[in-house]
Amino acid sequence: MAVSTVTRNGSLMRVVAAYALFVASEYAVWIAVLVFAFDRGGARSAGLVALAQLVPAAVAAPLVATLADRHPPTTLLRLGLALQGLATVGTALAIWAGQAHLAYAAAVFASTLVTTTRPAQAALLPALARSVDELTAANVVIGWVESAGIVAAGLGIGLLLGAFDVGSAVLAAGLAALAAAALVTGLRTHPIGVAAQATPRDQLAEGARLLLHSRRARLLVALLSAEGVVAGALDVFFVVLAIAVLDQSQAWAGYLNTFYGIGGLLAGPVAMTLVGRKLGRPILLSGGVLAAGLLAAAFAPGLPTTVLAVLAIGVGRSVFDVATRALLQRSVPANVIGRVFGLVEGLWMAGLGLGSVLVPLLVSFAGNRGALLGVSLVLPLVGLVGWRPLRRLDSAVTVPVVEIALLRSLRLFRDLPAPTLEGLAASLQRVPLEPGAVVIREGDAGDHYYVIADGSLAISRHGRPLGVRGRGDGVGEIALLNNIARTATVTVTVPTVLYALERDDFLGAVSRHPNTSRTASAIAGERLVDHDPEFQSDD
Repeated sequence: MAVSTVTRNGSLMRVVAAYALFVASEYAVWIAVLVFAFDRGGARSAGLVALAQLVPAAVAAPLVATLADRHPPTTLLRLGLALQGLATVGTALAIWAGQAHLAYAAAVFASTLVTTTRPAQAALLPALARSVDELTAANVVIGWVESAGIVAAGLGIGLLLGAFDVGSAVLAAGLAALAAAALVTGLRTHPIGVAAQATPRDQLAEGARLLLHSRRARLLVALLSAEGVVAGALDVFFVVLAIAVLDQSQAWAGYLNTFYGIGGLLAGPVAMTLVGRKLGRPILLSGGVLAAGLLAAAFAPGLPTTVLAVLAIGVGRSVFDVATRALLQRSVPANVIGRVFGLVEGLWMAGLGLGSVLVPLLVSFAGNRGALLGVSLVLPLVGLVGWRPLRRLDSAVTVPVVEIALLRSLRLFRDLPAPTLEGLAASLQRVPLEPGAVVIREGDAGDHYYVIADGSLAISRHGRPLGVRGRGDGVGEIALLNNIARTATVTVTVPTVLYALERDDFLGAVSRHPNTSRTASAIAGERLVDHDPEFQSDD
């Protein structure tokens, strides 16, 4: 269903296809360059090259995110992909020429340009989608593409390394990026035009202040940072495992990444069930699965057992990431979530860099299997320190299961990401009312949006009935969206339960997601025309 919806919009389909090529290129060149570095200088060289690619990308990411808001996202996406492709082709040429340092420099430039793609695409999709359903479908398909891209990149690199050489594999990745740039050439949009807001530096500073005063946030950020260390270590881990431990060809560094990606795909249905549930146990269990998979891979008796272990690593890491990020979203105030997650992304990148050098350090002290064992202990050690606080945190957080289901049933909120939807549900206030109570009075100032959980409400304007609304509907959006007085009176007809959402929470959720904003405006316009055709002439 999601794929067929996307294919009906040619522009969306081009963006999704370009993203598929980008993901395959990104992961493929990463694996190939690490294999090249390992072949020339062992685990130490591979770790240092990985770190060199991550540091500039981490520094560039905040700036690139602001560019995506202030310039046409199609321009940023097209230029980023084209330059990434050219830099990757340059990497291949330098490898063939035997210029290792030049190859590494070109790879670093290419990895820095990777930071342009996801912010530009995030800003572009709402501008291209013609409906809420199309945007939702595009996001679903892109999620699948991300996991499938890891599989395709690992398999493709494995085949290319087995049949040709590292330079050929890198060249193929560069050509894929150039093809992605060609796909989005010709798409046209305008800048999103965001309002003035705090600088990235201010946002990170506010997030840091929250972490200093919140044990809950510090614990979850520590878990995510530890996961980043493991994720960074995995890139070198698979190279060491394939070549030095299993004594396989270079191609198997790619194949192990393929099975890792398949594990992430298998985890998708599991991760989707986490929304609205307690998350402490899934975090601990998935962290245990990840650690057990790493331990099994380090001491597996043969290749088939190693493959199963790598699948478990993919499943565990994917579920751990989703569950931990969701619990952090539940645990911090809604008005600073963006700042906190900005800090998390910075720490995540730092963790990736640390993990990439951790494996070669451990190899030098404890040998190949000892290094793999050391990586497998990272999450258990952090979990051992934090499991009791994590259980207390999860018990203290109330999961608004009923409210989430209610909001999901509304057309207005259906395309909101799951964490945003859950945060919005947590802001709802239950309001039981008896028949005759006036919820909204025509002419009053608008301060709340109301969702009907049970019962019914009668709508009237100038004393003239306009209709009745029941469960799964909402009222009050017109005054909030247009900053005007209430346009109608809303009265309770039978015992009714409403959930009230304050003005700032409602406008914040709507304004942060462009397509939700358009949907809200469309709903308000439809109601004015359908229920009171003369209203437009009155204003």
